[in-house]
Amino acid sequence: MKVLLVKTSSLGDVFHTLPAVQDAFRQVPDIEFHWVVEEGFSEVPEWHPAVTRVIPVAWRRWRKSLKDPAVRAEMKAFYRSIRKEKYDLVLDAQGLIKSAVFTRLARGTKAGLDRASLREPLAALAYKRRIRVPKGQHAILRTRQLFARALNYRLPEQLAYGIDKSRWQRPDIEGEYWVFLHGTTWVTKLWPEAYWRSLAELGVAQGKKVVLLWGNDEERERAERIVDGIEGAQVLPRMPLNEVSAWLAYAEGVVGVDSGLSHLAAAMETGMIAIFGSTDATLTGVLGPHCEIIKSDLECAPCRSKQCLLNEPGDIQPPCYREITPERVKDQLLIQISEA
Repeated sequence: MKVLLVKTSSLGDVFHTLPAVQDAFRQVPDIEFHWVVEEGFSEVPEWHPAVTRVIPVAWRRWRKSLKDPAVRAEMKAFYRSIRKEKYDLVLDAQGLIKSAVFTRLARGTKAGLDRASLREPLAALAYKRRIRVPKGQHAILRTRQLFARALNYRLPEQLAYGIDKSRWQRPDIEGEYWVFLHGTTWVTKLWPEAYWRSLAELGVAQGKKVVLLWGNDEERERAERIVDGIEGAQVLPRMPLNEVSAWLAYAEGVVGVDSGLSHLAAAMETGMIAIFGSTDATLTGVLGPHCEIIKSDLECAPCRSKQCLLNEPGDIQPPCYREITPERVKDQLLIQISEA
């Protein structure tokens, strides 16, 4: 059975889809997926053995210059690519008008969420089969339920991402190491810098190396401040996602915030702690067999705001992270590592 899967972005959403692909891989004999995904994340689907073809789409880039002849040529090539084969099923796991348009372009029976299950209900017009999946559940579970109902199998109890970590070589570093994923998009998602520094000192005191990743100049500068003067802690050079994956795959432990890379670490089934303050971990939080989420206990959390609304004084900002101390994170991380 050949299925075209439409799930284009974001990085976290792409990882949220892998457990559903793994379910289908286990439950449906001879199933294979072709996957439509944003070009920046196109290497991720290749990590799963059930995905035999990746069809990159560059809508994020194209929409900025739709009149550009080069862009139009790329769009025509994408159209030919998505129309190349007829599929047993075309499954829109994104559920947006954008993804519904891509779904309509493909050849095969179209399926997706029904109007009541969608954030953008008009997308349901693109599907012949409309499947109800209750809202208010974690995105991973909703996607797994969508696949199970679309492909007619019983949902397995165990969650697995299906990534074989042996595809990557262990990074050239001696001993066990912890990875800190300190970067994210909102100021209110950032765990305090002083806490990261204290946690690095605690990790080194445990006999571990501590490495920090970064994706832009601001994150690099923060990482350098965190490790400054701490022997055994280092900032890694900027690297592509595939190399990041190797560091996460072989880490003894990972600590992260609400970011796409934290979802990647969970997919590697590494022992990890994910720290959530302003955002809601209930629906889109990091989920993995060896992942523990530590959430703020403040009444206003999760505020879902890009700026803190409390405006309280104090060295530890935002205030929702004050009780999520480095010692608490370290203790919980050691528990996850012992169980991994």
